[in-house]
Amino acid sequence: MRGRPRLEMPGGARMAFWIAPNIEHYEWMPPVNPNRHPNPRVMPDVMNYSMRDYGNRIGFRRIAEEMARRDIRGSVSLSVTVVDHFPEIIARCNDLGWELFSHGIYNTRYFYGMTLEEQRRVVIDSRETLARVGQSLDGWLTPAITPSLETQEILAQEGVRYTLDYFHDDQPMPLSLKTGRLISVPYSIEMNDTPMAAWHLMSGEEILASLKAQFDRMYAEGAQNPRVMCFAIHPFVLGQPHRIDLFAEFLDYVKAHADVWYPTGREIAEWYYETQYDRVSAWLGTLEGEA
Repeated sequence: MRGRPRLEMPGGARMAFWIAPNIEHYEWMPPVNPNRHPNPRVMPDVMNYSMRDYGNRIGFRRIAEEMARRDIRGSVSLSVTVVDHFPEIIARCNDLGWELFSHGIYNTRYFYGMTLEEQRRVVIDSRETLARVGQSLDGWLTPAITPSLETQEILAQEGVRYTLDYFHDDQPMPLSLKTGRLISVPYSIEMNDTPMAAWHLMSGEEILASLKAQFDRMYAEGAQNPRVMCFAIHPFVLGQPHRIDLFAEFLDYVKAHADVWYPTGREIAEWYYETQYDRVSAWLGTLEGEA
C-alpha cells in the first residue's frame, strides 16, 4: 500500500462490500481431467451430486431471501448452464437486480489442459448464453480457479472487464496485458463458506467471528484508503438450515456500519474504470520506471 493513490469511492465510502453467490452445476458424469478429478469419489458420485443439487433446489431461496430483506444484491458466479437447467433461478436473480457473470460452463469443466481456442470458446459461449437472459458478460471466475497464464489475455480480447482469479490485493488492480484492459476485483478464498465449513471444519460461531474480524479490519483501514471486501458463498453450504441464521446476523452487522458501499462486481468495475484506472495505472508506471 505504500505510496498508492487513495481511492475515492462513491459517496465517500471507506469500503465496498459485495457478495458473490456461486450458483453452480456439477455434471452427473463429467469428463475426467487428467490434472484433477472432478469428484472426490467414484463416479457417479451420488452423494456429492445431490448435496450440490440441494443448493439450487433449496439453499438458493434462503440466501436470496436474506439478502433481499437487507437490500443487498448478489453478483452471481454462474455455471452458465444453470440458464438452461434452472431457469427459475435465473428469473429470480434478474428480478432481484443481481448481476450474472461467468464461472464457466459447468463447474466440472476445468481449464487445466485446455487449448487457448477451447478457453476462448468457453468465454464466447458464456457471453452468448448470458445475453439470452438479458445480461452482459462483464466478470469472470475460471471454474475451480484453474486459469492458465494466457486466460486473462483471452478475457480482455473478448470484452470481459474484470476477473476474480487473483487473490493478491484488497483493492481492484489493473493487470499487465499484451493488449487491452482488464482489472482484478478482490474475491476471497479466505472469506468463502466452502473453505471455512468444508476444508477447515469451522463451526458457525467461528465462521461468524472470522467474517466480523475481516470486516472490522478492512473498515478501519478503509479510513486511510478504501478497501473491497467480498464474501463468496455457495447455496449448498450457507443455505443449509443450521447456517442461514449466521449469514443473516453477519449481514445485519455489516449494515449497522455507515460509509459502506454495496455494489455489484459490475458496478465496482464501472466505477474503477471511470475514475481510478488511469490514476492507478500511472502510479504503477512510475514503479516500473524505478525498477
